Amino acid sequence: MSSSTEILVPEEFGEMAPYRGEQFIAALNRLVNDPGFEHAVRYVMPDVDYPEFVKSLLQVRDQNEFQTKVMGHFLEMLAASTTRGLSMDGEDNCEPGVSYTFISNHRDIVLDPSFLNLGFIRLGKPVTQVAIGNNLLIYEWIADLVKVNRSFIVKRDAKIVQALEAAKQLSAYIHFTISKLKESVWIAQREGRAKDSNDLTQESLIKMLALAGDEADIKERLMAINLMPVSISYEFDPNDYLKAREFLLKRRDPQFKKSQRDDLFSMETGLLSNKGRVHFRICKCINNELAQLESKDRSEIIRRTCNLIDRAIHCGYRIYPCNYIAYDEINDTDRFSGEYTDDDLNQFNEYIDRQLDRVEVDDVTPDERAYMRRMILTMYANPLTNQLAASECDRI
Repeated sequence: MSSSTEILVPEEFGEMAPYRGEQFIAALNRLVNDPGFEHAVRYVMPDVDYPEFVKSLLQVRDQNEFQTKVMGHFLEMLAASTTRGLSMDGEDNCEPGVSYTFISNHRDIVLDPSFLNLGFIRLGKPVTQVAIGNNLLIYEWIADLVKVNRSFIVKRDAKIVQALEAAKQLSAYIHFTISKLKESVWIAQREGRAKDSNDLTQESLIKMLALAGDEADIKERLMAINLMPVSISYEFDPNDYLKAREFLLKRRDPQFKKSQRDDLFSMETGLLSNKGRVHFRICKCINNELAQLESKDRSEIIRRTCNLIDRAIHCGYRIYPCNYIAYDEINDTDRFSGEYTDDDLNQFNEYIDRQLDRVEVDDVTPDERAYMRRMILTMYANPLTNQLAASECDRI
């Protein structure tokens, strides 16, 4: 089989696919001359010698070099400065030479796939292509940056008729990438992050993945892309107070919608703020379990596929003291009091108070503050709640 660099990407995928070859080089040259990109680089790396950074960037020749040398270095710096350690296990579930569709819960707009790929870089394993919504491509330089960084674009703003065509195109591209390019992809289990950390796979996502493929049977089309759940556990979510703010504003006005500025600020906050410990667990590919499904009903297969992914992700969480504390408080119990100390309890309550103090909303009442506090506690309790509800975790 020829390597992926020798395979031409069909024209139908041109607008969505990552940059390669001459497109890659041209995009790098556009990036380094864009004031917005320069501002972003100086913002996240205040001590950078920008002319030297540009010089080194323009020496990069392809995606792999960009991801391993440029992004790998940046992500190591970010992990060192904003986490108490980034770890991964379950990588032995990845068979050498096999490409997978890594499907994970979604905590951070930027860092979920980036830290996953950093884990692979550390292990000397191939990195993945990354699905990213076009709603996040606020500026042209962001679109260039993500496509240089091996991301493919998911259309989020299409009308109903165009949405079906966009879904077919996205499905076809993922199948092409797995089967022809022999590259893995990452995609979140749902559109957007679960604000309350109740991670459930959207059936519409699985339906999309099953639209393409040469196989006649829906189960075989899903098995062809090697679905591999990934469980992501952040000890602290830097955006928890922003999510609590959104809950409050929607409580006040059910029609409230975030702005592009809100999305950009969430990206910045997630990148640069404390996340505590971060752990990725690579679960087993679900093909064996899919193969055992006897139902021929399409809806049943979609539902069971979602359940298999959810169970794997829920069982794969790494549970931290804050999760035990939040669970006990939400449920008015001391069931897990042995899993945390008085210091853990005090520090977590102080953390929540600090986060609530950061919420920028006018005239917050005591009742509304209590509501936001409960929503933050729910965010931290739900991973444990779901893990307790999941069964047969030893098989994941």
